[in-house]
Amino acid sequence: MTADAFVAAAPTLHRPQSLEEACALLANLDQPMVYGGGTAVQILIKQGVLFASDLVDLSLVPNLSGLERTSSGLRVGAMVTLRRMETDPLVRRVTPLAAQVYGHVANPRVRNTASVGGNLAHGDYRLDPPTALMVLDARVELRSSEGTRQVALRDFFVAFQETDLRHGELVTAVEIPGQAGSTCGFAKLSSQSVNDWPCASAAVLVTSPVRGQREIRIGLGALAEVPKYVSVEVPSDAPVDDVVRAGRSAADPVIDPIPDIRGSADFKRRLGLVAVEDAIRAAWGPAGSVPAEAAAGPAGPTGKEGSDARGESRRRWWRRR
Repeated sequence: MTADAFVAAAPTLHRPQSLEEACALLANLDQPMVYGGGTAVQILIKQGVLFASDLVDLSLVPNLSGLERTSSGLRVGAMVTLRRMETDPLVRRVTPLAAQVYGHVANPRVRNTASVGGNLAHGDYRLDPPTALMVLDARVELRSSEGTRQVALRDFFVAFQETDLRHGELVTAVEIPGQAGSTCGFAKLSSQSVNDWPCASAAVLVTSPVRGQREIRIGLGALAEVPKYVSVEVPSDAPVDDVVRAGRSAADPVIDPIPDIRGSADFKRRLGLVAVEDAIRAAWGPAGSVPAEAAAGPAGPTGKEGSDARGESRRRWWRRR
């Protein structure tokens, strides 16, 4: 392709200065794409699959970068960066699982640029944040010229790299309930570099006891064509090994991995069940008993992370082969 042809094929950049103007552009343009942090757009350009006729840059639109406490939890604006979700004391105090999981996305350079709304709208099945947002019962706010609607994160991803976003809509905020009284764990396992897409990831939230039962909520990433959610109830006094078996049994039927250079479907399935076990043990055990309203440390409320935890997970996987 010649340089002239490339320029001619380049999408037109629009920089609206209000939410109403942005919605009007999305409603009237042929093939628009919202530009938030821009990390997903750069990936699509490198892959040669950016087919947008127009880019709508949200950087000048006010009121999309707010992060505030609500009566039920947090309201996170679409342009809040992933790095802020990782480090903000309010997020770490009210929803420590979200803070932990956002801190595992790619690397600090990406997290400093990528936005909460753009990350979700990208719709990749390997995303880390949806695993936590699903178990936290989060809802995504969508806005268009027709009005505003909310969609549960559990229903937002509808097919391979496809979300419930309709033509003319954009993500404006995410509502995340607080996790007071619950404990949590997260495991992300990669076969290549630590900053690469995961082969498997699992977020687990263990709710407060109700009539002698606790709900184990499990969010799965990279293990099917969309992020998956399952839950199971177990006795409050159940031994952790019994809880692990119940969680693995609940997760196993929905795991349907896509084979790629990171591993075969069988490899990812086995690794996925290890991730589920690791996350459950972190949430059910002593490390998972940190109160949700307590500030999480750099590793989040589940404590151990990094090369030691990954090595331990892989050893467990090999022992089961």
